[in-house]
Amino acid sequence: MPSLDKPDSHTAEVRSAGSDPAVYVEDIRKSFGEVHALQGISFTAARGQVLGILGPNGAGKTTAVKILSTLLRPDSGIARVAGHDVRKDPAAVRRSIMMTGQYAALDENLSGRENLELFGRLMGLPRKAARQRADSLLEEFDLTNAGRRAVRHYSGGMRRRVDIACGLVVRPEVVFLDEPTTGLDPRSRQGVWDLVNALKTQGITVLLTTQYLEEADVLSDNIIVIDKGTVIAEGTADALKQKTGGSYCEVVPLDPTHLAAAADALGDLVPEATRTEIGSGDRLSIPAPDGAATLSEALRRLDSAGIELADIGLRRPSLDDVFLSLTGHSGGIQ
Repeated sequence: MPSLDKPDSHTAEVRSAGSDPAVYVEDIRKSFGEVHALQGISFTAARGQVLGILGPNGAGKTTAVKILSTLLRPDSGIARVAGHDVRKDPAAVRRSIMMTGQYAALDENLSGRENLELFGRLMGLPRKAARQRADSLLEEFDLTNAGRRAVRHYSGGMRRRVDIACGLVVRPEVVFLDEPTTGLDPRSRQGVWDLVNALKTQGITVLLTTQYLEEADVLSDNIIVIDKGTVIAEGTADALKQKTGGSYCEVVPLDPTHLAAAADALGDLVPEATRTEIGSGDRLSIPAPDGAATLSEALRRLDSAGIELADIGLRRPSLDDVFLSLTGHSGGIQ
């Protein structure tokens, strides 16, 4: 895992300034002609945590990230990154952040090492320091053997690692990862996940936009859901799932024609609304407010009634269920 440089005295001073968030957004609005991309979004990201930003295509996620990284100017509202106002002091914001998009912004004709050296020089490092930092990052990102090969010969996962490493040549306070695992195979995705956790371990704040709901679930300390330019939900993954209905017990009779009999056997465990919908499908889902105790009681009643089961289990709503309930459609790449 990458072990980043220790923060300089200014960074240490900022970090000791109390509980000020690393990112503060209040009533930010942005329109493009008649299209209202952001309609007053507000949220914060704590220092040293991962904030997942979810939303369907066109929801406003990328517009928000572009404003926070000073690539776009908001029409109104307040946005501060690492204590710097994005409108009043964009240069200071840019010095405090690192951003990587869906596609690696690398010179494919240069080697990985040369790309890292180039970024180091662009960030103001002397030639020798840039070379030393490049070698250090290649080792930390497990790219030493590939470091002298042209990037055009790299796999997607290797390109992503070099791309992120380039942003860490000088230690940032906030990292923006805009759908960083798009197009990567499962092994490469896991590698990026490990990098995100390494950034968090180093006390760096990460804003992660993604349409892979599993990714947000695994990595994020807190999540906001943006739809149609507004924040429609915010909280931890568990808190958002709880809003969707909490745990439930799923019952699958061995013979689907016994579904009504299973519902009768379960008695008052089956909500009336669920009972009226019996007739289609092969399973029942009942609330499990007491978790395993509800599952045990359901098993006891079904066994007493002689209902044979293909499956029974205690389930929790997925983040995809949350996304569906909040936005009206499921998540994932569209």
